[in-house]
Amino acid sequence: MKRTFITFALAAALGGGSATAQAFCGFYVGKADASLFNEASKVVMVRDGDRTVINMLNDYQGALTEFALVVPVPVVLQKEDVKTPLRAVFDRIDAYSAPRLAEYYDPNPCDPPYPAALATEGIALKSMARAVAEDRAQELGVRVEAQYTVGPYDIVILSAEQSDGLETWLRENGYRIPAGASRALAPYIRQDMKFFVAKVNLEEHAKSGAQFLAPLQFSFRTEKFMLPIRLGMINARGPQDLVLWVLSKKGRVETTNYRTAKLPANVELPPYVKFDADHSFARFYTAMFDAQAKREDYRVVFTEYFWDMSWCDPCAANPLSAQELANLGVEGVRGDTRRGAQVMLTRLHVRYTPQTFPEDLVFQETADRSNWQTRYVLRHPAKFDLEDCPNREQAERYLGELRRRQEQEAQTLATLTGWDVDAIRLKSVNAPGEAPQSIAPGDSESPFGRLWRWLQRRGAPS
Repeated sequence: MKRTFITFALAAALGGGSATAQAFCGFYVGKADASLFNEASKVVMVRDGDRTVINMLNDYQGALTEFALVVPVPVVLQKEDVKTPLRAVFDRIDAYSAPRLAEYYDPNPCDPPYPAALATEGIALKSMARAVAEDRAQELGVRVEAQYTVGPYDIVILSAEQSDGLETWLRENGYRIPAGASRALAPYIRQDMKFFVAKVNLEEHAKSGAQFLAPLQFSFRTEKFMLPIRLGMINARGPQDLVLWVLSKKGRVETTNYRTAKLPANVELPPYVKFDADHSFARFYTAMFDAQAKREDYRVVFTEYFWDMSWCDPCAANPLSAQELANLGVEGVRGDTRRGAQVMLTRLHVRYTPQTFPEDLVFQETADRSNWQTRYVLRHPAKFDLEDCPNREQAERYLGELRRRQEQEAQTLATLTGWDVDAIRLKSVNAPGEAPQSIAPGDSESPFGRLWRWLQRRGAPS
């Protein structure tokens, strides 16, 4: 098993925040009967030469006195190595790289000439003191290497000689360690890793007036380009999700110890998914990802987006500014990024279990700079009255092509999601404003024609 250099233990939104708990790639360290578990992770990485920056979104939900973060790191992090990036930047990079819909409208076939169909393109503990009893720590093989405050966090850097000693130290200082923590910590101790422990400084957090805990950022230099996920599986219940954004000046980033695959994209979907409550675009994408992850037996890292951040097409949100990139730890970006460093963004999404992902993620930067995105196409039918159409032959040809296209859209949506194809067909022909007035007649072999006549016999409106 390959070893890595950093592992997270992070909890998710503050009390009164999001109802969904989210966490990072580590174990929770809870006090008393705190019942915390991992559901998802959001991480932004920056890789530039041997420099790695890790940004972790903190969505902990619970009492601030019940929060802490434990992170094995390759070196002793100094105060200048730890920062609190803006929370809003996570929303920005998510929106910029989000799966998107591209909408097109068929031209009216009654208007000559009719062109070809459009191409689709901490757990903080009151008992933890700032000054740890050195004699007991030494007895356990634990050493306090550094301690400081950054933003709303009190931070201690520890080293340890054995995992049992570190686990005992944490327990004696009020932390409740998940079962198996000592075994999971051992590989990192054998690599002489240090341990970053953060808790919330209640006074500093109160001064900030923030509703949520600030994200955390770590930077360090190492030849290894990795992200650990094993420690976070200790208290996992079922498959876990990780959404990872990687910023690089070279090219697309992929994993070397697991298969990296692109999700199905650039396909046409029935236009009704834009507004239908049951089959909305968000539900489509969730169902599609669920189906793909299960099909791959949770053994694949999926690419959701790869693009030069100086532009986008279509734009779900504007590219990040030079200031926002710098806030995430990208160096050498000044002014307008359209004339700047041409930072490449890779968005990866992985759903994993301890059995399917027994190793931490290991990455490489490739020379691939070909832009790619999870884009889905909606093509709205033209609006016209066949009886008043001066180019009737052309319009009838269009209607035949449209029926075939709608059947293909229905089959595609059903295949990608597992949804019932007949329900999709019904929604497609019944969607308000999504079919020309004269789409029903003709083509007795068309599934949509048969469905339309079935609806008409039951009094459905045309």
